[in-house]
Amino acid sequence: MAADPPTPTTGDAHPPQQVSLHLLGGFRLLHGSSPVVVPRGLQRVLALIGLRPGATRSHLAGLLWPEAPEERALSSLRTALWRLRQDPCCPLVTTGDTARLDPGVWLDVDDLTRTATRVRDGEDPDDACGALAAGRHDLLPGWYDDWVLLERERLRQLRLHMLEQVARNHLAAGRHGEALEAALEAMAAEPLRETPHRLVVRVHLAEGNVFEAVHAFYAYRELLLRELRLEPSPAMSALLHDTLAPIRQATRPSAPEPRRDPPARTRAPTGRTASPPPHGT
Repeated sequence: MAADPPTPTTGDAHPPQQVSLHLLGGFRLLHGSSPVVVPRGLQRVLALIGLRPGATRSHLAGLLWPEAPEERALSSLRTALWRLRQDPCCPLVTTGDTARLDPGVWLDVDDLTRTATRVRDGEDPDDACGALAAGRHDLLPGWYDDWVLLERERLRQLRLHMLEQVARNHLAAGRHGEALEAALEAMAAEPLRETPHRLVVRVHLAEGNVFEAVHAFYAYRELLLRELRLEPSPAMSALLHDTLAPIRQATRPSAPEPRRDPPARTRAPTGRTASPPPHGT
């Protein structure tokens, strides 16, 4: 594990460059702007320690080598930690039976979590555009360890709920453009999820754009029928109940009139000719 050689500088000494660990969209360890080369096996160790701060060595070893006996797994972890500590860019701190990232290391997962917490607590994110972009990429794509899959889904749900809450906050404040942007960001993350589609319909109705609201509703309904053969929920249909009622009434086929048979006509019996009455009667 080694960083690219530093660029020579002149004049006053610069403060030490920050180490950053990126797990969203793929593994990257940076020393300032220089990438640090980390073997794949050690990437797994660093990523898990970043996602499970303060976990015991036994817990880390069991997740990293679930098929190995405990003693062998612990031995493999000790070797991995020793190799990581040989590099001056090592971002780890080990104390007793635990290992964690150095407090000075910036972790993109923590940045997403902090932003989601501020939104949940009703605070405006420091960077509105950054809040929409946070977590846009999946955690460690192409990694299929059980602990990665679990964390990937947790972060995906965390981001979806954050975006929906951002949209609701903007909608309540009358900031319709920002509300629509957040709802569309959530929709792009999970196209079949109903909540962001419902928010889009609400934003259009709040702006008085009935056509846009109806179009958004039927676009989602068509998608849902095509992919899952399901109808939108009653809660979503209720958003447009008053708007769609006249349309449905006008397009509802009228009941056919009852069929009426033509009146019966008197016909003479076939095969016989009626005889005229005799004279004198």
